[in-house]
Amino acid sequence: MNFRICDTVIVAVALVLSLLPRVFPVCMYACLLSLCVCVFVCFSDPEWASYTLGVFVCQSCSGFHRNISQISKVKSVLLDPWSDAEVEFMASNGNDAAKAKYEQKVPVFYYRPTHTDCQLLREQWIRARYERKEFVCVERQEPYSAGYREGFLWKRGRDNGQFLSRKCILSERDGALKYFNKHDAREPKALMKIHTLNASFQPGKIGQPHGLQVTYLKNNSTRNIFVYHKDGKEMVDWFNAIRAARFHYLQVAFPGAHDADLVPKLTRNYIKEGYMEKTGPKHTEGFKKRWFTLDDRRLMYFKDPLDAYALGEMFIGSKEKGYIVLPGLPPSTQGYHWQFGITIVTPDRKFLFTCKTEGEQQDWMAAFQGLVNRPMLPQEYAGNHSHGSTQDLSKENIYIFYI
Repeated sequence: MNFRICDTVIVAVALVLSLLPRVFPVCMYACLLSLCVCVFVCFSDPEWASYTLGVFVCQSCSGFHRNISQISKVKSVLLDPWSDAEVEFMASNGNDAAKAKYEQKVPVFYYRPTHTDCQLLREQWIRARYERKEFVCVERQEPYSAGYREGFLWKRGRDNGQFLSRKCILSERDGALKYFNKHDAREPKALMKIHTLNASFQPGKIGQPHGLQVTYLKNNSTRNIFVYHKDGKEMVDWFNAIRAARFHYLQVAFPGAHDADLVPKLTRNYIKEGYMEKTGPKHTEGFKKRWFTLDDRRLMYFKDPLDAYALGEMFIGSKEKGYIVLPGLPPSTQGYHWQFGITIVTPDRKFLFTCKTEGEQQDWMAAFQGLVNRPMLPQEYAGNHSHGSTQDLSKENIYIFYI
């Protein structure tokens, strides 16, 4: 049910409730709310409500609302008592009205989180809407809309793993994100071109609640850097500034494209990550445990999840191009420790992997099968050949397929 219908239902219920004994409202609201969804970032039943903002939210979002208690005060629809005035206020407002009021001027590039996103993105979205009113007052969007951003982030060292403060500059005019090893340095340590840039929040992997993984191309190879900031707003502002820079670059690169076609290309989350075992092209080498990252059609593997560079990559095409995903391993395979195998057949060779549990095997199989079943776009097929070949995933060198 969409929000407009939900609000209509809520108003109707409020009128009915005004004629019934006070014991009924909470139960009847709960029944009807099961047909609606949280207006913000969730898809679960909104069994909570902010009786100061007049919106219904899910249990997860109710916790974020408690963090801005000076603005939003929440109650359980099922468990807490409701006064006549509170019920009438909810009926006269609702999620549709809140959306119209607090989302008047959301930039097209601004990331709208869903229930699957990390806590930081969801909480900062709610704070931006209600606490800072960023989507009502355009001047409050300057930190990520100006085309230039400068500040300090904690960056993980490639070799020692220590986080050190680094000066960072994002410039749309220069078409790059740069960081400097010394605060007074004139030349950057790294220059990351906007057209190859991606950013993805990875708090669990990085070990920081505000951890961001930034990837870019360096010498035709994928380079990872890991950064964070102690201020959650600051980190989300950096993330959306990167999205803004990417959006404006793509607008110039593809002048006829619609915004709706560009937005999905601003940043991307990985389809799946985790440990598997792998063997070499002859299938006689011992299986080695590696960290795998599935970035759209690119399957990369690392010795450690926080490695700067992948040890190798492979491209996963479609079934029309001869790619097949099979459960299990060839009968003659030896040297593996984990029992749940996966075989990916490509036009050149077979790639063998093993998973620790059957559940992990099924998850990886589903991810691979989804790519194989998806027809390849012309640029994907061109990208497969323009930056390398599918040599050997077992050879610990670097080759890239960037799209």
